[in-house]
Amino acid sequence: MRDVLGHFASGVVVVTAAGPDGPVGFTCQSFSSLSLDPPLVSFAPARTSSTWPRIREVGRFCVNVLADHHEDLSNAFARSGTDKFAGVAWAAGPSGSPVLDGACAWIDCSLSDEHDGGDHTIVVGRVHHLGADGSRLPLLFHRGAYGIGQTGRGTGREGPPAR
Repeated sequence: MRDVLGHFASGVVVVTAAGPDGPVGFTCQSFSSLSLDPPLVSFAPARTSSTWPRIREVGRFCVNVLADHHEDLSNAFARSGTDKFAGVAWAAGPSGSPVLDGACAWIDCSLSDEHDGGDHTIVVGRVHHLGADGSRLPLLFHRGAYGIGQTGRGTGREGPPAR
């Protein structure tokens, strides 16, 4: 299933929040727009994620759409047990959640709902604020490797599984 569904190219996002002990975040490639009215987005963290429960407790988060030069950020935020924000430039968004420097777009949300999604949780976020930089190309993930939006060709560098 992973091999066949890997043929569907996806963008890569980092979901962030301002936790009580500092900023938290994780890489996710299961993200989509859900509704325009009301404005909703969805993403699906793995049930094994140690970061999603910390973000859930805050109840507010920012979805950062990574740009084509963010492979290192994607990999860093996919790791467990590290200081994911070490050396990462960011600014607080309207909810206080980190907006990563250089992101293609950011979507500031509050937690609206959660649903069972097998080995993942389907999260629905209500959009409150958002912004984009149309001059940036997105980081893409296709068939187990990163690619870039302009050419659609993979770089051949393997990326992380979604966490």
